[in-house]
Amino acid sequence: MTLALILIACVMLGAAAVAMTLRNLIHSALLLVFSWASIAAFYLWAGAQFIAFAQILIYVGAVSMIVLFAMLLTRQGQGSELPIEPASILRGMTALLAGGGVAGVLIGAILGSPLDVTTSAPAAISVKQLGEQLMGPHAAALLVVGIILTVALIGAVVLASVDAVEKPEDIT
Repeated sequence: MTLALILIACVMLGAAAVAMTLRNLIHSALLLVFSWASIAAFYLWAGAQFIAFAQILIYVGAVSMIVLFAMLLTRQGQGSELPIEPASILRGMTALLAGGGVAGVLIGAILGSPLDVTTSAPAAISVKQLGEQLMGPHAAALLVVGIILTVALIGAVVLASVDAVEKPEDIT
């Protein structure tokens, strides 16, 4: 492992860990964006430029903006300073235990895999070939994803809209 990989992993995991512990949703979302950007840096380090740029465009660009807009539009008040209840601490410990279990199963599956990645190189696919596939037979899927993201943002606006209560003196 190189120093760059270790640095990318520390930034990625650090940003995700801090995002989980913060009580402010906006700060957590911004740290999540930082974590997604470091995942794109990992893809660049691994030599998967197309996936890295797709990660930047889709997650860091589109998804993060929709998440931030939805949070800003649906924010009801400043309830982020509430004390942590014991039940939420128990849920957090249970989540850490479940996450550790999933990580253990994944690590066991990877280590027990019969695949030997050091002997065979995967077939190289160019960025042009990937682009032709995405804009050819899979263009409809990209359009559907765009429509779903747009509907999610419109839904956030509808949820955030507040109907004004009409007073009797305002009617006349």
